[in-house]
Amino acid sequence: MLLLSACAEQRWASDEMVQAARYSNGGAPELTLVTIMNYKTGRGDHTALFINGSERVIFDPAGSWRLDTIPERNDVHYGINAAAGASFYASHVRPSHYAVVQRIAVTPEVAQQAKSLALQIGPVPPARCASATSRLLRQLPGKDGLRSTFFPHALMNDFAALPGVQTYELHHDSPEFQAELLAVQRPL
Repeated sequence: MLLLSACAEQRWASDEMVQAARYSNGGAPELTLVTIMNYKTGRGDHTALFINGSERVIFDPAGSWRLDTIPERNDVHYGINAAAGASFYASHVRPSHYAVVQRIAVTPEVAQQAKSLALQIGPVPPARCASATSRLLRQLPGKDGLRSTFFPHALMNDFAALPGVQTYELHHDSPEFQAELLAVQRPL
């Protein structure tokens, strides 16, 4: 695993950039698992995790999403306000892909633990997004029953079985797509 980590691109924003970007949406602590599904294959192509606690971040392991205004530390993106969250969804939801969004309420301590674990994982090599995310989630209280997997859709299916998960989809051709992008930012 150490060898694989060496292949991942390391990004480390300065403390000043991270501090300046910190954002809290004021909502209840929650985890939001996002699975980018391929219409043609019916399988998941990518996994990411929005973490809302004392601040809102995205753990986007092996992801390609970037915004110049959003600092990143090894696959953890800071300052995830409504515009940044909408940008993340808009960059993934397109004619070939849709997003399955799964939200679950957690305690502030679990949200903080999830963020700390994401930072410890470091840069994730390509094709390891679900593996890194499932490893993170399995360390959280009540999530240890999730299987370790390399497949985003398998993680999505396991996550759906957790009590209290709210699931919806975002599709590119929905006339309400812009409203749905805004709706994903609302607190539980």
